[in-house]
Amino acid sequence: MADVARLAGVSIATVSRALRDVPGVGESTRRRVREVADQLSYVVSPEASSLSRRETGRVAVVMPRMDVWFYSMMLGGLERGLRAEGMDVLVYQVPGPAERGAFVRDLPARRKVDAVVLAALPLSPEQRDRLDLLGVPLVIAGGAARGLPHVDVDDRAMARLAVEHLLDAGHRDIAMVRTSDTDDTTWDADLLRVAGFRDALAARGVPERSDLLVTEPWAIDAGTKALDRLLALPQPPTAVFAYSDELATALTIGAWRLGLRVPDDLSVIGVDGHPTAAVMGLSTIDQQVELQAATAAEITVRLVRGVGGERSVRVPHVLVTRGSVGPPPAR
Repeated sequence: MADVARLAGVSIATVSRALRDVPGVGESTRRRVREVADQLSYVVSPEASSLSRRETGRVAVVMPRMDVWFYSMMLGGLERGLRAEGMDVLVYQVPGPAERGAFVRDLPARRKVDAVVLAALPLSPEQRDRLDLLGVPLVIAGGAARGLPHVDVDDRAMARLAVEHLLDAGHRDIAMVRTSDTDDTTWDADLLRVAGFRDALAARGVPERSDLLVTEPWAIDAGTKALDRLLALPQPPTAVFAYSDELATALTIGAWRLGLRVPDDLSVIGVDGHPTAAVMGLSTIDQQVELQAATAAEITVRLVRGVGGERSVRVPHVLVTRGSVGPPPAR
């Protein structure tokens, strides 16, 4: 297989996919790989092929963590959808670069599962190629990667919609609060939401203030710490777009403790559709996590069973207006 990969100019994982008709390989690449394989008289081992096709009734779900609402909802939705089709879930938690690297290197799920679902997991293209050596379908839930089946939302558009809602209410001094991992992991959703925040301001001719883009290390009280920093500014914001509803909740509680009224003194909007947002009366952009999970489960089942249908789906988001956004206070 290594010789085929070298002569075809592709990775070993791509050769494996191409010769087994696994989705994610372009037709021209697949044809080139097969031509080289024919020249070398290379054939896929019948024993290995048989083993890779033998159903185990299990699907691996790989995610960074399970103690955050998004991931717990994603896992619950995937488990329900797969269990309804008679499949069990094997969960792997890989919180940091070292754990992700070890998982990709060791492939602990090899020969144990019929498919692998990557739940919003930041992996390099090389790492995804390595996972192809598992010889089973790969599906991305809560994100996207070229050539792989996936279910995602438009993170950039969600952020833009949230900020537009604040702009429509009359705000101009709008902050964005987000969190970062201590291991410096870069998340596509984070980059896209920052871009959407900037898009909305630029479209209305509102100058972006660098002091209003605040990042805090991830923690349960990150929202309150971010609020303290914002309120200490010479010109604090009149509205905040929070990266998540969990951040928005902590920030709102922090505002209440300081005697601030939401939305009279400060408007707040988040992203997620977290049930706490409804209890708190927080406006949010609902990214329909349960629908993302259910759709990813459906795609996974179809791929395992060799049934056709949509391989990539973008789930729509919904603006949910409640009582946390109002006009800016008079200054």
